[in-house]
Amino acid sequence: MAKTATAYKEKMKELSVLSLICSCFYPEVRNTVLNELEDIEVKPINKRASGQAFEVILKPLSPVSDVVHNLASPPKKDISLDDIEKKLEAAEERRKSQETEVLRALAEKREHERNVLFKALEENNNFSKMAEEKLQMKMEQIKENRDAHLAAMLERLQEKERHAALVRRNKEMREVMTA
Repeated sequence: MAKTATAYKEKMKELSVLSLICSCFYPEVRNTVLNELEDIEVKPINKRASGQAFEVILKPLSPVSDVVHNLASPPKKDISLDDIEKKLEAAEERRKSQETEVLRALAEKREHERNVLFKALEENNNFSKMAEEKLQMKMEQIKENRDAHLAAMLERLQEKERHAALVRRNKEMREVMTA
């Protein structure tokens, strides 16, 4: 298939612009061109490291093939300038329609991406708020625990001071009683 396509491209280069335009309007001429490709052989060459290479071999012309090479002129059809302009306008409308569809698809894609981005930002903000609230609660718990620990230590210290005052008083009373 690639062989046929390559050969077809080479043949198309040989044809005049008028023949090319006519082949678009008249498919029977195109079929004739495809039949002409029998006298071309394309061989791939694998020795090139930079890409693909092909060898095009043109077979010698036979008297029968000369007849085939003379393309029959396409049937005469009066194509007016108005018909050509209408076709060009229709092609332009199709191009504009396709362009509009592509732009609409791009706008939808951009809108979808923006929605995904906003959703991700919202989830990130919600996660950040939740993490901040948890951190705040932990800090409050730590502060409460620290305050409770300090209060307990203060209570023990006051208890020890009362006990020390009681021991001093008892000691003073003993000294007073022994004296």
